[in-house]
Amino acid sequence: MTKIENEPAGSPAPPKAPSLIDRYFGISAAASTVPRELRAGLTTFLAMSYIIFVNPDVLSSAIVVDGVDNIFTQLVITTCVAAAFGSLVMGLVARYPFAQAPGMGLNAFFAFTVVLGMGYTWQAALAAVFISGVLFVVLSVVGARRAIVKALPMSLKMAITAGIGGFLALIGMKNAGIVVADESTFVALGDIRQAPVWLALVGLVLTAVLMKLRVTGAILWGILATTVVAIVFRLPVYTDNTSFAGFTDGIVAAPFWPGDIAFKMDFGALLNHETLLVGAVTVVLTFFVVDFFDATGTLTGLAQRSGYVDEHGDMPRAKTLFSMDGLAAMFGAMMGTSTTTAYVESAAGVEEGGRTGLTAITTAALFVVAMFFWPLIGVVPSAATAPALIIVGAIMLEGVKHVDLDDIGEALPAFLTIFAMPFTYSIANGVSFGIISYALIKVLTGRWREASWLLYLLAALLIIRYVWLM
Repeated sequence: MTKIENEPAGSPAPPKAPSLIDRYFGISAAASTVPRELRAGLTTFLAMSYIIFVNPDVLSSAIVVDGVDNIFTQLVITTCVAAAFGSLVMGLVARYPFAQAPGMGLNAFFAFTVVLGMGYTWQAALAAVFISGVLFVVLSVVGARRAIVKALPMSLKMAITAGIGGFLALIGMKNAGIVVADESTFVALGDIRQAPVWLALVGLVLTAVLMKLRVTGAILWGILATTVVAIVFRLPVYTDNTSFAGFTDGIVAAPFWPGDIAFKMDFGALLNHETLLVGAVTVVLTFFVVDFFDATGTLTGLAQRSGYVDEHGDMPRAKTLFSMDGLAAMFGAMMGTSTTTAYVESAAGVEEGGRTGLTAITTAALFVVAMFFWPLIGVVPSAATAPALIIVGAIMLEGVKHVDLDDIGEALPAFLTIFAMPFTYSIANGVSFGIISYALIKVLTGRWREASWLLYLLAALLIIRYVWLM
C-alpha cells in the first residue's frame, strides 16, 4: 500500500509552492494576490492617466520646432513612454507599487519659467532636468537624502507644494480664458460668454463632484466628459475658435518615434547661457529641490500607507526606491519631457490593495497600450484640461495646514513662497523668496542655529543671483 493510501481521508492538500512572480515580488508575503495587484495597477492608471492629456498641453507652450506641426502628438507619446519606463523600474527594480510619470508643477516650471520666462531653449531645459536626475540618483545612493531633507524647514516644503498648486491653477484659468491680462489691474475676469470659459467651468464642477463622490479616475473622467460636451454641442473651443472637425487621423494608430524632441538635450546651451553658471545652477537646483522634496514626501507617505515604513521611519530598499525616481527623471529628459517623478495618485492603487511592484508594472503596461490611441488625444481641447490643472492646484494647497501661521518667522516665508509663484509667474522666484526670507529672519533674530548651514548657503547663492546676475 502506498503512502498516499495510508493518509487519512479528507486530509488537506499540501500547500502550493509560490510561483516565481510571487516569490520575486513577495505577493503572498504582503497578503496580496496577483488579481488584486493587477486590479490595483488599473486603478492607479485611471487615477493618473489625465497626465497623458495635460502634460503635452503644458509643454507644447514651450517646446516648439520650426516646420513641425505634430509636437503635441509627439509629447503624448513621450509622456506615455516616460510614464511606462518610470513605473516599470519602480515596480521591477524597487518592487514598490508606485507609478511614475512627468510631474505636474515641474512641467509648468519647465515651460513657463525656464523656457518662456528665463529664456533658455527647451533643449537646455531638458539638460537641466537630466542633471537634476543624476544628482538625485547620486545622493540617493550615497545616503545623503536625510541631510538634504533636513536642510529646508517643513513650512517651506509645504509652501513650495502649495505655491505650485496656485501657479497651476492660474495657468489653468488662463488657458480657459477665465482670467485675462488687463492693463489697469494686471489680471481680470475673462468673458464668461465665451465657450471655452463656461466649458471649463462646467468641467471644473463636474470633476469636483466626481472627486467628492470618490469616483476612481475622477480627473480623467472629468476631462473626457468635458470633451464629449464640446464635441456634441460643436463648441468653438479648438484652435482658431473652431469646433470638432472629426477623427481625421482615425482612433487607433501605431505609435511613432518622437524624433523631433527625443535625445535633444543641449548641455552647452545650458552652461553658456547669458546668466552663466549661477543661472544654470539655479535652474538645476530648482528642478532638483522641487522634485527631491516632492518625491521624498510622496514616496514616504505612500510607503507608510502601504505598510512598508517601520516604527523607526525606515523603509526597505530605500536607496533603490529613491534612485528609481532619479533614473526616471533622467530617462524622461532623454525622451523629451520634464521631470518624471512618483505620483501621489498611486495611493488609489494602494487603497485598492496593491502592495507590490506588480501593481506598478501593470500601470506601466497600460501606458504602453495608451500609446496606440494617440489620435484620440488631439480631440481634447485646452478648455477640457484646464479644470484638471485647477483641481490639482487645489489639492496641492493641502500642505498649508501644516504651516505654523502664528509664528511670523514661519508664516511670512511660506506666504512669500506661495504667492510669489503665481504673482511673478515663476516657481523659481517663489522658492527663492521663501529661502532668502527664512534665512534672513533667522539670522537677524539671533536664531541662526535653528536652520541648516545648507539653507544659508542656498540663500547666499540666490541673493547673489538677484543682485548681480539678474
